[in-house]
This record gives sequence, C-alpha cells and structure tokens, in this order.
Amino acid sequence: MENALEHEEREALRARTTELATLAGGLAHEIRNPLSTIGMNLELLAEDLEGDDSPRARRMVRRIASLQGECRNLEDILNAFLQFARAGELRLEPGSLNDVVADYVEFLRPQASSMDVELRTHLDADLPVVPLDKALMRQALVNLCRNALEAMPEGGSIDLLTRTRPAHILLEIIDTGRGMDEKTRSRMFQAFFSTRSGGSGLGLPTVRRIVEAHHGHIVCESEPGRGTRFSITLPIHSRPPEVPV
Repeated sequence: MENALEHEEREALRARTTELATLAGGLAHEIRNPLSTIGMNLELLAEDLEGDDSPRARRMVRRIASLQGECRNLEDILNAFLQFARAGELRLEPGSLNDVVADYVEFLRPQASSMDVELRTHLDADLPVVPLDKALMRQALVNLCRNALEAMPEGGSIDLLTRTRPAHILLEIIDTGRGMDEKTRSRMFQAFFSTRSGGSGLGLPTVRRIVEAHHGHIVCESEPGRGTRFSITLPIHSRPPEVPV
C-alpha cells in the first residue's frame, strides 16, 4: 500500500500530465485546422495545373510538392508531440510484456526483412504478469525499434529479451547498428534533440516518459560502431523496484 506522501506525489504527477495533455490537445486543434486548409488549397492548385506542361507550370508544381512535403513534416511533428504529451496517461491492467513484444515483432518482421535486418526474440517463459498500459508500451517499442532500424541502413540484427529479476522484469533491445558517442547519449532523452535530419527529437523522450509513468527505468549502453542496448525495468507490483539494473 502506498503512503500518504506517495499518494500525494502520484496525484500531483497525474495533474501535471493531464494539464500537459490538455494543452497539447488544444495546440493540436489550433494547428491542424489551418494546416488542413493549407493542404487542401495546395491540392486544388496542383489540380489546376494538371495538363499544363509549360516551364512555368512545371516550376509551380515542384514548389507545390515541396510545400506539401513540409505540411506532412509538420503533421508528423505534431503527432510526435501529442504522443510525448500523452505518454504519462496510463490505463494500467495486468498484462504480459512477452505478448506485447511478440505481437509487435510479428508486425515489424516484414519491414525488417525488407531492410535485411534479422529480428530475434528471447522471452522468459516464466515472466510474471505486471501492471501495463499495453498500447503505450507498444509505442515505446515502436520508437526504439524505429531508431534501431535507422541505425542499420546496410542491415544487421535486433535482439529483444525479457528476463525476471527480484521485484521487477527486464526488457532489453539490442541492435548491431552504428551506435552513439557519449555526447549523443547524454542528450538523447532531451526533448527535440535529434541527430537525424527531419527527426522530431521526441521519440526517445516519449519512451522515457512511458517507462517512468510505469514507475520503471530505462538506461542505454552504446559505442560508435558497436551497436546499442536499451534496458528497461518495470516493477512487478505497483511500487517501483529500489535497485534498477
């Protein structure tokens, strides 16, 4: 049972998360409406130029296509921000982390195969059921595996392992990609920091918010040219483990 101080801290965190999610929803509404109008008018302009093969028309078509691409980028950034803002809104229920991992790996396998990346799972058959928001934990896997795939443009492998530890369970995602230097590792959980052109810089911060909302911990080991290992610990019960690994 949590004491009065823990309950007060939990309620304060829930209130801050709710406020952030509300602000994010309002921001999304204010941005999406004019963005949709811009996109619709760009489509109409492109339709007006259909059949016109003049040099001027071709230049306009290229510029319209560029603007449409920027609109899609803004939409992607907005969606990433909404995921980040709402990552602390948990709907916990007893669940199997193995099931979440196995389901996502089957979904990801065709894309990984097309990129010459081998997916391997090593799941603890005796892994206990834990309090989980399955949708958010899947989103954490999506973000981590997306980063791993981007770090292996010439192929490689991703291993996903689950293990049981005293008072908590462990999930590891290990890739054979390019790895990260110490400077990048020190900033990777900062919102809007990205080493990738066009990246939102919210993928890994969202993962950390999801894990910490579960009262878990996430750590990263990585070196340039030697791949990356993310280790996530989640408490078996409602209270977090005292000694994360």
